[in-house]
Amino acid sequence: MHDVIEIKNRSYNTCFCEKTSFHDAFCLTEGNCGVCLSVCACVEQIRQKLTSTNDSNTAQLKMTDFCVCCLCVTVIYIPLMLFGLLGNILTILVVWLRPHMRTSTYLYLSSMAVSDLLILLLLPLDLYKLWRPRPWPLGDLACKLTMFLSECCTFCTILHITFLSLERYLAVCWPITAKTLVTRRRTRTIIGCLWLGAAVSAAPVLVMVGVEEVGGEEECRCTHFAISSGLLSAMMILSNLYFLVPLCILGLVYSLIGRTLWLRPKSSRRDQSHRNTVKMLGVIVLAFVLCWLPFHVGRTIFSLSLGSQNDTPKNYFNLVSSVLFYLSAAVNPLLYNLMSARYRHAVHSLIHTQSHTQARRLQTLTVHHSTTTL
Repeated sequence: MHDVIEIKNRSYNTCFCEKTSFHDAFCLTEGNCGVCLSVCACVEQIRQKLTSTNDSNTAQLKMTDFCVCCLCVTVIYIPLMLFGLLGNILTILVVWLRPHMRTSTYLYLSSMAVSDLLILLLLPLDLYKLWRPRPWPLGDLACKLTMFLSECCTFCTILHITFLSLERYLAVCWPITAKTLVTRRRTRTIIGCLWLGAAVSAAPVLVMVGVEEVGGEEECRCTHFAISSGLLSAMMILSNLYFLVPLCILGLVYSLIGRTLWLRPKSSRRDQSHRNTVKMLGVIVLAFVLCWLPFHVGRTIFSLSLGSQNDTPKNYFNLVSSVLFYLSAAVNPLLYNLMSARYRHAVHSLIHTQSHTQARRLQTLTVHHSTTTL
């Protein structure tokens, strides 16, 4: 898995890091220091110390290209995280501070926003491990919990999209039954069960990952026990089922919804509302599939190619799939804003109310200060 290049009696390991989670990272290590060099130092030191042989030139180009690629990923990650945090926080506030937004649909969306928010809060750790996979500074417990939380939120988002689509299917195709079954109380209960089910499904990750010594330094990674026992392979199967089964359900559900709406007359106001909601959810599902399909493919490739010699394509692919994974967590609020006039008005009302309240509070404080001064 490692290419070793001898340079002036010193060994430089060109290593595609054995993964800490299910993504892959890349770094350059010098001796046992285990520190990923900065982009400039990475490029400059390789240029200075590699010989002029063809192999060395190939390694130099490989390092330079990947360092530039990591820099590009870093530049994308930071604004993506800030945009996603702001959008998901706004979604949560809009639903919980505006009573008319507490429909079953938006209760699902606000809970999914919590899941996306947690995923984005873990992004800085993934970025840190991209540049410095070891030594891991936070200990074994933090390693296990962060990986568990990431996997739990991944499962939870998939379950939310699936059950939200099933709820829309009932509302459109079986409206009388939906009035009886779909209530806010039951929706909150279902959401709680979805979080519990996701947590139980992600529980094996607590055994799969941990801090192990690599090259004399500690690294948060998938353990040798998980690989040798087959636990990693079992988890990959579960993860793929979590994606493929809901994908089949979503395809069937939206086909039935589309057929029902197509056969109905378009004059009904209620049906027009259903069309708008289904259209928004359809775009969300499409974005979900486009962003998460490479992520699951990349994880599967990783689990099947452990120990392979040529890891370069795999690691480039995983960098791209990781960006798409975080994009999916950040883009949903933008889709709500573009597709739902109700959501746009609620956000505008919330921002306007907050700014008006702060202005009035500032005015009151100014008047109070002037009176005290007089």
